[in-house]
Amino acid sequence: MIFAMDSLVEWLLFLVVFLSISISSSSAGRIGIPRGAAVLKKHHLPLKRAFSGDLHTYFYTQTLDHFNYKPESYATFQQRYVINYKYWGGGAVSAPIFVCLGAEQALETDLQTIGFLDDNAARFNALILYIEHRYYGESVPFGSREEAFRNAYRMGYLNSAQALADYAEIIADIKNNLQASHSPVIVIGASYGGMLASWFRLKYPHLALGALASSAPVLYFDNITPSDAFYSIITKSFRVLIRNERELLPNYTKIMVCNRFICFSTLGSFCPQLQIQNLLVCPLNSASELKKELESIYVEASQFNQPAYLVNRVCAAIDETQTDDILFKIFAAVVAFNGNNRCYINPPTPESQTVTGWKWQTCSEMVIPIGVGENTMFQPNPFDLNTFINDCIRTYSVAPRPHWITSYYGGNDFNFILQKFGSNIIFSNGLRDPFSAGGVLEHISKSIRAVTTTYGSHCLDLLPKSDNDPEWLTKQRNIELRIIKGWLVTYYADLKAFQKG
Repeated sequence: MIFAMDSLVEWLLFLVVFLSISISSSSAGRIGIPRGAAVLKKHHLPLKRAFSGDLHTYFYTQTLDHFNYKPESYATFQQRYVINYKYWGGGAVSAPIFVCLGAEQALETDLQTIGFLDDNAARFNALILYIEHRYYGESVPFGSREEAFRNAYRMGYLNSAQALADYAEIIADIKNNLQASHSPVIVIGASYGGMLASWFRLKYPHLALGALASSAPVLYFDNITPSDAFYSIITKSFRVLIRNERELLPNYTKIMVCNRFICFSTLGSFCPQLQIQNLLVCPLNSASELKKELESIYVEASQFNQPAYLVNRVCAAIDETQTDDILFKIFAAVVAFNGNNRCYINPPTPESQTVTGWKWQTCSEMVIPIGVGENTMFQPNPFDLNTFINDCIRTYSVAPRPHWITSYYGGNDFNFILQKFGSNIIFSNGLRDPFSAGGVLEHISKSIRAVTTTYGSHCLDLLPKSDNDPEWLTKQRNIELRIIKGWLVTYYADLKAFQKG
């Protein structure tokens, strides 16, 4: 593998849908697939968004299974949502409702990291609504996380279609309770949540006037996007910092450290295992554990590069370390990325709810075939569907459905079909984000728009505004707001004409 890093500064409360889509497995297969949604990482970004006193938390009694009529389908669970009424003009004037569709994480993450709604609700007199995704945070069926994830029978209710139906029920219920039947709804989501937002607009157009889908790789299914496109973008992003290309040497762990090429045949040859253990404080069972961690740092730095410039910071740490010892240079890079910790590689931490849930989702329907091709800086590791399926069966006794997403939501001939069928969707992407390879990068119609930025990273447009935002990011957000305003102007004109009769 190749290791080259950006700087780490205050970014990423955002981390995630797609560094978790990948559970590495034995050979060429992987149960996971990189995630891309937002996951809180304290060392990336100090918490600057305190929870507002304007936030009100509620629980909705949600149906377990929306699509069957078996007795067990009518079981219920409590689904959490949060409302901010501060800016809302009210149902009497049909003021809009901005809805953040939760993804594979607890609701707190969206409240802390998704600033787009709070930053812009006042100008639209909009109600703000955050809905937590089933099986995450406090919205867990069967009474507890342990019971909900006990087996595939119970995890089978964790899927995107059920989640969208949850959102539909809650939105309809809130509009009814607030006497806001004509208040237009704009759904907004990041990464997997962005996919949900675009799919919600397509599946529930009577409930959502429009959708903002940020960094949503809706075309990274069913081989629509080349499997190696993800790692190709990472390679392109870092090639300017790396002079030496990796050699293709079989049975070697290859690590590229900025402008230096390093390779280990095993942990015990060029560097004793004990030395690595002492250096990183955690026990390592194989070279692959170190390699996997370094690769994840490299991917995260590329995916979430802005606004912290993660690659530059880590490379600087390597270059400024006053030693010729390769391990200490690597260690300096890891510290620069992760901050000061007692344990950097393979830490003894329990598996998070997000990781547990996302593993299941990628082993059932969210099969994003990300692999490493021959023309990247990483060791080739192509995605092998048969291996992936076997790994999932071994883990859950259930085979994935790799073609279900495109069957249910579409994907093949996406532009041709949606220009006649769909409307009012913004697909936003930063082209430095490796998941942009599976995003919609060109306008589909006058109302399905692609908003891209050359230097943008994953879901950057949804982060809270900052005085340090580059001009191109401010411009991107303004374009999105202008499009949303256009949807609302048209809607209110149509509503007025409809009410006149």
